[in-house]
Amino acid sequence: MNEEIVEPAARSRTLGLRPIKVSGHLTAGALLLAGLAWVVRAVWEVRLAMAGEPASGPPDQGNGVHRALNGLEDSYHLVTSLGGGAALLCALLFLSWMWRVRDNARALTGQTPKYAGIWVYLGWLMPIANLWFPRGIVADAFRTTAPGRKLPVSVNVWWGLWVVGMLGGVGIMYRDSTDELIARAYSEVWPLLVSDAAVIGAAVAGAFAVRAVTAVQVERIRQRQPGVVVESAVGGAEGAEG
Repeated sequence: MNEEIVEPAARSRTLGLRPIKVSGHLTAGALLLAGLAWVVRAVWEVRLAMAGEPASGPPDQGNGVHRALNGLEDSYHLVTSLGGGAALLCALLFLSWMWRVRDNARALTGQTPKYAGIWVYLGWLMPIANLWFPRGIVADAFRTTAPGRKLPVSVNVWWGLWVVGMLGGVGIMYRDSTDELIARAYSEVWPLLVSDAAVIGAAVAGAFAVRAVTAVQVERIRQRQPGVVVESAVGGAEGAEG
């Protein structure tokens, strides 16, 4: 039985493939976790708007002067910190997953990827390029792996909502400080909530996109490894792990 369990991994290495199924599950889960974190942020922003700005003014009072935060403002700082941790985990897993699907598409087809590997990272950071390069890498991996298949709608929904959230200034890589966000919640909460909704929608759509792209690669990998069966711990059998 040990030989049967090792065999798929050995064949994958021979083909230059990288395990993708578990990475896809983890990345989709991290996206949903980040979406949940932004739901909590939105709730706290509504609470701030309903409470109203204190008579002492915004936390950042200019010229380097910051007043003491009240309890609600302190808790918003905690919420954004936890959300930042979820976003960092999501980013690390998503980048790893992008590398894997890009490399697997090349290994499966022999085709050179449309985007050089450096763009897996720089594509998120460089102005203008970050408006389409990350989506392009994911779309190219899908189309190369499954030629003739229509790109999943979830990929375009994910990216469209992500760009809306990013341009709104409070996406996962938001520009304003937490104190500035508190001031915005007091004075103009609706733009914040619209951007939050875009990020939440992008996270959910992104989870579906990751699952869809992962599924076609698992299917293609199994086609390249015919007859490979991995016994489960209970004595059943499963197809080779992607």
